[in-house]
Amino acid sequence: MNAIISPVELASALTGPTPPVLLDVRWQLGGPNLRPEYEKAHIPGAVFVDLDSELAGPAGARGRHPLPDTEVFGAAMRAAGVSADRDVVVYDGGLGWAAARAWWLLRFTGHPSVRVLDGGLAAWDGPLTSEIPKPLHGAFTPAPGALPLLDAEGAAALARTGLLLDARAAERYRGDVEPIDPVAGHIPGAVSAPTTQNVTESGRFLPAAELADRFKALGASDTPEVGVYCGSGVSGAHEVLALAVAGIPAALYVGSWSEWSHDGDRPVATGPDPR
Repeated sequence: MNAIISPVELASALTGPTPPVLLDVRWQLGGPNLRPEYEKAHIPGAVFVDLDSELAGPAGARGRHPLPDTEVFGAAMRAAGVSADRDVVVYDGGLGWAAARAWWLLRFTGHPSVRVLDGGLAAWDGPLTSEIPKPLHGAFTPAPGALPLLDAEGAAALARTGLLLDARAAERYRGDVEPIDPVAGHIPGAVSAPTTQNVTESGRFLPAAELADRFKALGASDTPEVGVYCGSGVSGAHEVLALAVAGIPAALYVGSWSEWSHDGDRPVATGPDPR
């Protein structure tokens, strides 16, 4: 199953006999909750999901957006109408990071059919509404472990034995700047691969063949194991999604740099080279 869906394909699916469950995951790092924007206008039938409270646990030593409590996540998904036997489509405002986080969590916890709207709401030219839907309660029971997951030790090992991609901006990877976390730099051995280079200027994903070529050039063809991290496990999910579009399975280090840099005993590399 393709991990993304075009606006045209979504419009068709929504008029079919069994339309997908539609989740609106608009979010901005460090900004106000975007539920008010959802309430003003959203794709008809979409249910709002809050990334900070439903797709992540409380910030702390495990990072700024650690895995959510399984029961909290499951309850949020069931309240949104999610069941394992019904397709799910997720979208955000257009950047794709928040939608990818929801996609990854649903896939990680065992949902078999989840896609991200390519280009998000910005690419949608269909109708919008302010009507808040009342979905039937879903029956999804999360079963974590369906996708590979890395912890700090696993990420460090993969950087030595496989390919660990850093999805943050290149200047954060190099350690030139660090606007959020207390330490600048990257995990030793990780390769810089900004997730922004996986999409066009409009926010749509590059064609699968181009993405495959990009990741192969970064070393994905030289190892059977690929992993991704970012600042706090959000844009990293977007890179895992891009890898999936390219046909390359990858693990996500959810704690990412926000967890790694929290421990002063962990090594830090700076500069443009992996080591």
